[in-house]
Amino acid sequence: MALAVIGSAATTLAQDVPQPPDPPPAPDGFLPEPHFITRAIDFATRTMGDGSGEKSGFYAEMGHMITGAGWISAGAGYRQWIGGDRLVLDASAAMSWRSYKMARARFEFTNLARSRVALGAEGRWQDFTQNSHFGDGAASLEADRSEYRVKSLNVIGYTNVRPMKWLTIGGRAGWLQRPELLVPAGTFQRNYPAMQETFADDPAFALAKQPNYAHGEASITADTRDRRSHPLEGGLYRGSWTRFSDRDNGRFSFQRFEAEGAHFVPVAGSAITLALRGWLVASDTAEGALVPFYLMPSLGGNNTLRAYANYRFHDRHLAVVNVESRFALLRHLDAVLFADAGNVAARMADLNLDKTSFGFGLRMHSTQATFARLDVAHGAEGWRVVFNTSDPLHLSRLSRRTAPIPFVP
Repeated sequence: MALAVIGSAATTLAQDVPQPPDPPPAPDGFLPEPHFITRAIDFATRTMGDGSGEKSGFYAEMGHMITGAGWISAGAGYRQWIGGDRLVLDASAAMSWRSYKMARARFEFTNLARSRVALGAEGRWQDFTQNSHFGDGAASLEADRSEYRVKSLNVIGYTNVRPMKWLTIGGRAGWLQRPELLVPAGTFQRNYPAMQETFADDPAFALAKQPNYAHGEASITADTRDRRSHPLEGGLYRGSWTRFSDRDNGRFSFQRFEAEGAHFVPVAGSAITLALRGWLVASDTAEGALVPFYLMPSLGGNNTLRAYANYRFHDRHLAVVNVESRFALLRHLDAVLFADAGNVAARMADLNLDKTSFGFGLRMHSTQATFARLDVAHGAEGWRVVFNTSDPLHLSRLSRRTAPIPFVP
C-alpha cells in the first residue's frame, strides 16, 4: 500500500511545474525514527521514484482523480520520451473506489528555447458518478445534500514560458464538449437523492442538453519552494484569468479570476514549519448570464475547510485561509496543528471568513514528497476525518489534472 501511495504522489508531482535542484535532506525529528520506517520509505522511493522525474515505460496510474472519487483509484499508463527529454507521449486510464473513470492522452515538447518553453496538448474523458451538491450560498443546508453524475470530454492546448527558473507564464485554450448531467451511479453509493430531484429548478436542468464551451486561461506563477510536495521553506504564488464561453446562446458564459498563495517558514532548523495559504476566487458574468452549478466555485473538504464535507458550499465568489504548524516528530513523520477559515458569497462585498475548522493531523513523507496524511477536524457541523495522498496546501490548478467539471476545491 505504501508503494502505491508514494507512486500516486510521484505521478502528481511530475505533472506540476518543473522540479528544482535536489533540496537539503529533511531534518531529523524530535524523536528517533524506527529503522523499519526509514528502510521502508527509502526502498519505496528508490522503487517508485520521488516525483522528481518521469521515466519511459508502463506505470501505475494512481492519480488524476478528483476529490470525492473515493479513498483509492488505480489504473495503468504508458509514457515514452523521444529525442532524450525533448518530447513526451503519455496516456493512461483509471477507475476509483466509487466508479469514477478517466482516460487521457497528451504530448508535450518539454525543452524548447533552451528549456524555457514547453508546448503541448491533452485530451481527457471523464465520468464522475457521485458528485455532491448542497445548493448555492453560505446558508445552504447539510440536510439538502444531493448527488449528480457528470460525463465530459475536454481537449486543451497549453504552453508554459519560464523567463526565470522560479517564474512561469502559462496559457491554455480548450474545448469542452457538451457535459452530460445524469443521476448518480457507481459502486458504494451513499443513497443521497439525485440533484435533479432536490434542485429541479436549477437553470442547468431546464436545458435539454448542456452547451459546448470554448475556454481559455492565462496565468502567472512564482515558485520559490525548496520542495514541491513537502516544502520546508519558500513560497508559491499564482494569479489567473479564465473564460468559459457558452457556444450555444451565451447564457452560461463567464469569467473567473483567481489569486492564490502559500508560504512556508522554517523554525528551529526546519524541525518546525509554519505554513500559510490564502485563496480568492471571483466570477464575473454579463447581464442575464449565469455560472452553471457544475462550474461554480466550491468550498469545503480535504484541502480547504476540512471539518466540512467535500463541495459543501457553492457560489460565485470564494475566499479561504489555512494555517498549519508542522512539527517533525520523526524524520519521515510530521505532527500538525491547523486552522481553516473561509466562505462563499454571491457578491464580493459579502465575502467573509465565518466558516471555520480546527484540528490536528499526521503527515508521512519522503525528502521530496508528502505521500499520506491523516487530518482530524472539528467545525460547526461536527467532526470529520480526512485521509489523502497529497499536501493540503498545494495549488491544484498548477496541474492539468484539474478537471474543468466540477470545480474542485
